[in-house]
Amino acid sequence: MILRFFSVRKVIGEYNLSNFLRIYKPVLIGALLLTSLGVSAEPRLALKDAIDTAIRGDPWSAQSIQLQNALLDESVAAGALPDPRITLGAANLPTDTFNTGQEGMTQATIGLSQKFPRGNSRYLARDKKKELAESQSFQRENRQELVVRSVTYLWLELWKAQESVRLIESNRGLFEQLADVAEAGYTSTMNGSRQQDIIRASLELTRLDDRLTALHSQMETAQEELGEWVGTDTFRLQVSERIPPNLLARLPSPALDVSDNSVITHSSIRAADQLIEAESVDVELARQAYKPEWTVSAQYGYRDQAPNGQDRADLFSIGIGFDLPIFTGNRQDRTVSAAIARVEAAKSDRMLQVRRIKAEARAAAARISRLDDRIRLYEQTLLPQTAEQANAALSAYNNDDGDFAEAVRARIAELNAQVDFIQMTAERAKNLATFRYLTAGTSGSSSFSLKNSQD
Repeated sequence: MILRFFSVRKVIGEYNLSNFLRIYKPVLIGALLLTSLGVSAEPRLALKDAIDTAIRGDPWSAQSIQLQNALLDESVAAGALPDPRITLGAANLPTDTFNTGQEGMTQATIGLSQKFPRGNSRYLARDKKKELAESQSFQRENRQELVVRSVTYLWLELWKAQESVRLIESNRGLFEQLADVAEAGYTSTMNGSRQQDIIRASLELTRLDDRLTALHSQMETAQEELGEWVGTDTFRLQVSERIPPNLLARLPSPALDVSDNSVITHSSIRAADQLIEAESVDVELARQAYKPEWTVSAQYGYRDQAPNGQDRADLFSIGIGFDLPIFTGNRQDRTVSAAIARVEAAKSDRMLQVRRIKAEARAAAARISRLDDRIRLYEQTLLPQTAEQANAALSAYNNDDGDFAEAVRARIAELNAQVDFIQMTAERAKNLATFRYLTAGTSGSSSFSLKNSQD
């Protein structure tokens, strides 16, 4: 338990101050060796809960589903024939009398025509819409993985700031005790304390306060950004004290060997493949312009009786029409060439995307490997050494054989090492989340999931 002393000079006199220091310093050393464990009754936000909430509340997925339904409906409409056309008219009407029985060719007409699009353009237009609709499912899968990565990043940022604040606040009381010791030693003039020791202790406390202010700013920023995904009801909660075990797992052994075949299964690449398929259908659709468009028409003409009362036969007409795409140099040829160029551009974009995913996955794996080396070095060597150095410096100062500034520096070095370890752990988890996203669905690397993890 950390002991707090208030107004030392009011409790004991200068005569007994040296005896007080002999008792106070060992107690201080014992307090510095203890780890403060804060128990909070506030509910904490687990990473799995944050991810589940973000995925359920993501409006992009609902938008994608609506767009997919729209494309499927459009595919049905694109495969249907155009509506037939009906025409009503009066043909060969005499303009002198407007008498429908005056001339033998005067007739009331009703016509029906049906247009048949070029070649297989209807079926190709339907297939294109289906390809675009299918790409939405891959885009939703990629979006879900992106949401997982984004929420994981923000959760880890909040965890890093929260744990750093907890660590510094648990050590602040110890630096306050160091300041009390320096002031008491300087007042007694019997323990070798100097005025600069008091100033140094006060300066370190001020630096700790500034550091806490910066960390609180980072924590509040992460909370606000996390609120975009989890809602305003939960983003102010503190996160769990432990990182989920799957974010601390080791990389698969062939982690750096990310082949082209493995990247093909990534949801963003599969979505790009669907878009390329849609562009390829556009090429075939453009080639249908070389084929004629057909129109079948039928017309019925009703004729009135002649002026002498004689009946006249009604007339019926039928015809077929089509266009002649014979001048193709500036229209059909150019349209097909443009469609082919778009497909090649989409393939190039896919190739660049594959290269980017491979490079980012390898870079993330390399960072994880080096962070593992650093974390291992901190756990096995650096943290024990800084703790040993801090204890040795405090013991030397307790035996009047050390410098106060050296004791403070040793304690600051230990605190910095602990904060650095927290940051490295968070960065390692973030890089693993990135690697899991980039290799999601590939062989040997499972998609990022928290279903089997425990916080």
